[in-house]
Amino acid sequence: MSTETAPPLPPYQGIRLADVRLVRNADDASAALAALLAADAIGFDTESKPTFLKGETSSGPHLIQLATDDTAYLFQIGAAPALDVLKAILESTTTLKVGFGLSDDVKRLRHKLGIAPAQVLDLSVALRGGQRNDLGAKSAVAKFFGLHLQKSKKISTTNWATPRLSEKQILYAADDAQVALRVYRRWIADGGKVAPARRKTASAHEAAARTAD
Repeated sequence: MSTETAPPLPPYQGIRLADVRLVRNADDASAALAALLAADAIGFDTESKPTFLKGETSSGPHLIQLATDDTAYLFQIGAAPALDVLKAILESTTTLKVGFGLSDDVKRLRHKLGIAPAQVLDLSVALRGGQRNDLGAKSAVAKFFGLHLQKSKKISTTNWATPRLSEKQILYAADDAQVALRVYRRWIADGGKVAPARRKTASAHEAAARTAD
């Protein structure tokens, strides 16, 4: 039996810092709104300050990441979040929001901010192709691009509620949103299809799950 191991995959090159926008004021929010609603699909994710104590409930989300093909927009949920803009984007029924493992993100948005995201496609479910287990971002990047997506646990468990995000946090969060959109684009280019909803209340997540099963 051969004991040779497969060579490591080349690293995935994520978004550049210059292509990330921190939404800090009304002008930033207006620009983000226009760019994101003009897109047919956007990458979507959230980050929450981690909990470490048993029984402790998360107070997140503390950061919402939305990405077009060339730019990522980070919305910090601090003292004055752009809730009207976020609501308009996330509840839009014409712009598809794609991401990985979105069920908790959607629940937290409803509970904390009163935002009910529409047209959400969870790629973890849509891409599993009839398999029992969901497909994560790392596996999807390896499958579709032949590249290794580095996911730092050290960064993922940092304080996302801090008013001043580090460059590493910014890039990590922006990549989470944009990599989902890149995978989605590749999946569609390879023949993947999002099934139309059978009823008005069906989400894109449900429709894709039916297609995959």
